[in-house]
Amino acid sequence: MPELPEVEVTRLSFAFDIAGAIIISVRMGKSLRWPLGCCPAQLAGRSVLAVRRRGKYLLVDLDHGLLLVHLGMSGSLSFARRLPPAGAHDHFEMVTTQGTLRLTDPRRFGAVVYADSEDAPQARKLLGKLGMEPLSDVFDVDRFHAALKRRKAAIKQVLLAGDVVVGVGNIYASEALFMAGIRPTLSAGRLSRPRSVKLHAAIGDVLARAVAKGGSTLRNFSSANGDSGHFQLEAMVYARQGQPCRVCGTSIKTLRQGQRSTFYCPHCQKA
Repeated sequence: MPELPEVEVTRLSFAFDIAGAIIISVRMGKSLRWPLGCCPAQLAGRSVLAVRRRGKYLLVDLDHGLLLVHLGMSGSLSFARRLPPAGAHDHFEMVTTQGTLRLTDPRRFGAVVYADSEDAPQARKLLGKLGMEPLSDVFDVDRFHAALKRRKAAIKQVLLAGDVVVGVGNIYASEALFMAGIRPTLSAGRLSRPRSVKLHAAIGDVLARAVAKGGSTLRNFSSANGDSGHFQLEAMVYARQGQPCRVCGTSIKTLRQGQRSTFYCPHCQKA
């Protein structure tokens, strides 16, 4: 699944080029996770003002309303002056005066949803319970620590839940916990303030480095202009089970938490 860095990389790869464009037409393919919420023809003639991100959602601001775009498990966006003919897995296509934006999603867990504003019910349903943005000034360490103290679940699961801090998916949760020296099974409520401070810094550092590396391409992720990510090449623990820790040489272990694989170093992350 594309995580926060991949979504941010996608945003950066087309936001400047599409700003100021006029929508010519919108075509919907097979149904996605949620319906568009309006007749596609109603979007023709509207202007694209900007593209923002909230967690793993891209917010395409229009001169009236906005589109909330989620890439789901396997989705990706393309934006170009000319794209090849739409294929069987292309389920949303917005033709503008500055290029065509297309969502390709083989598993159809992604979505494009129209809302009149961020206060509209459709937008509140999707965005209303999201936690703090980790790459912004609102990611306050005191609020982060206070929120963790109220949770009894394992710290890895709390990070994935998205209601404390948003967008820290499976790859980057494993990496941040390694960087902070915290065992992923530790109860979030047991973290001392110094350890919460360390984890807070690790989350920001890992995500910022991932964005700088173009995200992680494990299967088929690419930005809207077709570039692959390279963060996976410098991962410390993720998908490295059985390999020596880059710090201490201990064999990297894996375990299942929920339905996700967690990777950690039993020496560097003792507690």
